[in-house]
Amino acid sequence: MMPSMLPTYRGGNYTTNTENVRQLWNDVGSCPNRTVAIRRTKIEDVLRAGSLSQFGKKKLSYRSSSLASPPQGHEHAIAYPESTQNQIYGTKATFNIWNPDVEVSGEFSLSQLWVIAGSYGNSDLNTIEAGWQVCPLIYGDNSTRLFIYWTTNNSVAIGGALSPVSTYGGMQYEMTLLVWKDPGSGNWWLKFNDALVGYWPSELFTRLSSYATSVNWGGEIVNTSPNGVHTSTDMGSGRFPAEGFRKASYIRNLQNVDSTNTLYPVQSISTYADHPNCYDVKSYKDTDWGVSFFFGGPGKNSLCT
Repeated sequence: MMPSMLPTYRGGNYTTNTENVRQLWNDVGSCPNRTVAIRRTKIEDVLRAGSLSQFGKKKLSYRSSSLASPPQGHEHAIAYPESTQNQIYGTKATFNIWNPDVEVSGEFSLSQLWVIAGSYGNSDLNTIEAGWQVCPLIYGDNSTRLFIYWTTNNSVAIGGALSPVSTYGGMQYEMTLLVWKDPGSGNWWLKFNDALVGYWPSELFTRLSSYATSVNWGGEIVNTSPNGVHTSTDMGSGRFPAEGFRKASYIRNLQNVDSTNTLYPVQSISTYADHPNCYDVKSYKDTDWGVSFFFGGPGKNSLCT
């Protein structure tokens, strides 16, 4: 199955001195056409999750301007559009890729986008989430991996390790994600760089069956407070956003999709950090990157205990 059409773009051209990331498994093989590439699940993966029913599940969590308080243990540094537009049909952004340290196996660190409709308060929350993460509990290692939910194609594997990763003060490696609602089928599609990955059938959703009401981009970690103090799990590169390019994690060229299936540049954003002394976020804008932001931090430090 293919989408009926890709979103068209309305806006300027952006440039940056970076390179696209790739998936390591492509170095040793590929899957036949019309098959699905999925990371192999081992019995050890299921045992780490505690039960088969819990395997592969990401605990419900997102942080937005409308959420009164974050879920316990989850900490965020995010951005969201300042515009009051309440019908959104997709979003696109470019992420630099890092390999953050995760202190204990029960924690994770990720950088992602959220496409959101509904709310916790009304018990009708729908989200679509995609990005990169380090999650030893799920994968049994500390590799940086692409994550989403449900379907994929035969050259991009969900859970596949991403490589190379960015280095502090050195080369920055990126991926671009586009999630949009196909106007023909109504399904929500994912594009990873230039590859169509797959889709979430519209029938999966209640509130997202028509459109999204908000989008977020940013970082999230889980803090289990090991030894009774704040975790030292990194968010992003493990550096605060004030350090900027080649040092801090970023998400750039924020764009949304409107009802005409057109991508348009986000004009302005608001930012929020649950614990800015641990992980912070700072907006940025120029002609090359459009509306963007830096985010992240080291977790435990003299001001974050």
